[in-house]
Amino acid sequence: MQDESPLPSFAAIVVGAGKGLRAGQPLPKQFAIWRGKPVLRHSVEALLAAGAAPVIVVIPPKGEEATADALHGLAGWTSVVGGETRQQSVANGLDAIGDAERVLIHDAARPDLPHEVIARLLEALEHHPGAIPTLPVVDSLAIEEEGVMTGSGEREKLRRVQTPQAFRFADIRSAHADWPGTPEAGDDAQVLRAAGGIVAVVDGDERLKKLTFAEDFVSDLTPVRIGTGFDVHKLASGEELWLGGIRIEHDKGLAGHSDADVALHAIVDALLGAIGNGDIGDHFPPSDPQWKGASSDRFLVHAAKLVGEAGYRTGNVDLTIICEAPKIGPHREAMRERIADLLGVDTGAISVKATTTERLGFTGRGEGIAAQAVATVIRN
Repeated sequence: MQDESPLPSFAAIVVGAGKGLRAGQPLPKQFAIWRGKPVLRHSVEALLAAGAAPVIVVIPPKGEEATADALHGLAGWTSVVGGETRQQSVANGLDAIGDAERVLIHDAARPDLPHEVIARLLEALEHHPGAIPTLPVVDSLAIEEEGVMTGSGEREKLRRVQTPQAFRFADIRSAHADWPGTPEAGDDAQVLRAAGGIVAVVDGDERLKKLTFAEDFVSDLTPVRIGTGFDVHKLASGEELWLGGIRIEHDKGLAGHSDADVALHAIVDALLGAIGNGDIGDHFPPSDPQWKGASSDRFLVHAAKLVGEAGYRTGNVDLTIICEAPKIGPHREAMRERIADLLGVDTGAISVKATTTERLGFTGRGEGIAAQAVATVIRN
């Protein structure tokens, strides 16, 4: 469990100005999709959630539109174009902050950023002007020259360095201003040390692995997952009948806290079940007045969004509506098209069927309508 206790105030820079050519993606890797979101979005969300203010995103030239798309809906960030080198890009980010007490500088290519690492880094700044997260070297080390081993390294003294790296703002800004430009700085800790600053070492995390090669984008998520959903609402006079996302003329409608669209509710539960994320009542509790009379379209769009954030997309939906009336056949294609539109899939991925219970039970007596759905989600 993450320690979510309040952290000292800090600003953050996310460096995403590179081309990312080794990652084998059709666009720079910071904008490629990883676990359902653009790579860049993961770390920006984590920093904002930890309280970073402001968050400066350093982007490539002409990267404004791609950045806006990747971070759509997030508040508290701004962008600045990077320079020819990483060091120049960070310097541009520092200038954009203006002033702060502490700053974390993070590579966008390390999207899985644990809160605990942020907390350890900020704590270290209480005693040192800089701090970096590291991991031990577990393999033996060899020194190679011209294809042969000429010596060995002392792995006990060596560490694998990660980001974010944390600094007292005034110290790192001054160090970057004094950097001669050559040789190129490998990271910001080297810049601070060159200016005489002491850099503390804290425990890193294997989750902070850098996405570098095409295979890093191959997800370990299960390729296909399946969920089921079932819902029931009673028919009542004076209510509108919404079914499968469309309004149907009928002498009765479905009663419920929202518009009571049992078909969409069943699909929502199927999608949520496929990704193991509760049910419709968890996300839209009937006790919450904001959902009174709400369109179930909103519930389905939200479920599809959660599917995407989990690293999946909707594969197909098989819906069965159980009722004596109204007849579903005349409305089937309109329902398929509406559901497909809400989920962002082809109509061919949506099946809508109807059946009766041969006048048995509450549906057979015309007291209500039931729906059941099966949904598959496919790994992105």
